[in-house]
Amino acid sequence: MAGSGEALTFGQLDQASNRNAHAFRSLGVKVGVHVAFLMENRLDLLALTWAAQRSGIIFTLISRYLTPDEAAYIVKDCGAHVFITSDRYGETAAHIRDIVGEDVHYMMVGEAQEGFKSWEELAQQMPSIPVPDEQAGTAMLYSSGTTGRPKGIVRDFRHTGIESLSPVTLPVCETLAGMSADSTYLSPAPLYHSAPLSVAMVAAGLGATTIVMERFDEEEMLRIVEAHRITHTQMVPTMFVRLLKLPAEIRTRYDIDSLQGAIHVAAPCPVEIKKRMIDWWGPILVEYYAGTEGNGVTACTSQQWLSHPGTVGKPLYGAVHILDDKGTPLPAGEVGDVYFDAGQTFWYHNDPEKTASAFTLHGWSTLGDIGWMDDDGYLFLTDRRSYTIISGGVNVYPQETEDLLVSHPAVTDVAVFGVPNEELGEEVKAIVQPTVWDDQGAGLEAELIAYCRTKLSAIKTPKSIEFRKELPRTPTGKLMKRHLKAEYWPGA
Repeated sequence: MAGSGEALTFGQLDQASNRNAHAFRSLGVKVGVHVAFLMENRLDLLALTWAAQRSGIIFTLISRYLTPDEAAYIVKDCGAHVFITSDRYGETAAHIRDIVGEDVHYMMVGEAQEGFKSWEELAQQMPSIPVPDEQAGTAMLYSSGTTGRPKGIVRDFRHTGIESLSPVTLPVCETLAGMSADSTYLSPAPLYHSAPLSVAMVAAGLGATTIVMERFDEEEMLRIVEAHRITHTQMVPTMFVRLLKLPAEIRTRYDIDSLQGAIHVAAPCPVEIKKRMIDWWGPILVEYYAGTEGNGVTACTSQQWLSHPGTVGKPLYGAVHILDDKGTPLPAGEVGDVYFDAGQTFWYHNDPEKTASAFTLHGWSTLGDIGWMDDDGYLFLTDRRSYTIISGGVNVYPQETEDLLVSHPAVTDVAVFGVPNEELGEEVKAIVQPTVWDDQGAGLEAELIAYCRTKLSAIKTPKSIEFRKELPRTPTGKLMKRHLKAEYWPGA
């Protein structure tokens, strides 16, 4: 752990995960049974996920930032046989227990409170050898709920060895980023999220030393890179933005020359932000586009991206098809729905209707994104289908406007979406988190609108801008835009 210095050797992790696996079996958790975890970034969490992974268990990690009602919904929906939390979240866990009821084994890491049994006491009684029926399990993580109630995502996990961790993440880490047993990997994001968890487990599966940050902090990350000679890390674009907003004297204070690969995912990176990161860190950024669904992946190195600025890469796993609203394939350069054809099976837990809507008759599947392919086979994302603004019958994709605004030095974060307009149906609205709060007001609004007009058409330029001290993002950087939109749409 980056902060506490607490550590596990691979041998200790092997023994701890074996004891945890036997503990699960003692509670009746057989192959294919579900469990759920709610805790902060800590070594116990990795020992638990490895225990589930090596014993055929389906495990769900829950965001510690959810309300008790939201977390309880996931515990109930996933059908968890065992729920394990830490004493840090005892109050939240007690509420979850009250909501979910008695049909679950409630366990706690740390000092167990009333209503919870000690996980350590149970696990310490168990043997440190593998369970007799050892086989690969899988994570069933829930969508972040950026456009509605979160859904559990289940992948076909009939793989063996390290490939069982993620057929999507493994080639990105190993082949493109060059991660190996000689690497030192830094995990700066919450482990309950798909990409941080899968990359951290792949790193360990490859034999890399792994350093886990308790929480992300821009300057602290640079300090850790220098102190531990970090070679690889996995980030999201909002982290790049925050790093670039650091004063120059802080950004140049630390030696980061050990970095060999910086993997980024979760959202397309604004072109100007990525160019500045490559100028600073060198051509070591590796971008990939994929979902927890694991239905396909595109990826690109910095060199490929520099020759195709803005791309999220070429297909690395599964072919890509761009389809119109009727399901007809579109030629290069035309915008449509992005579908993968990788032959990968996934489904949304307890939601056959959503599962069916994600697939075409051909068996191709979509994550709900819109984009286009260039003549060289590189994919460019335009936006989420659900975020498209229709103004006067014209489709406007907010991502382009967001990417431009966040490159302005006065802007730290931004959300762009459609609000009601009596004549046009919708008009473009921006909510901005200013770099300096005292700068907010009519003057900055006019400056930012004028800035957009110099680079965007009038229909893509915000008609108005409001300012907030913070925008609603998940800890992994995904913008919860629906919370902002709901303020402007009656009955939304």
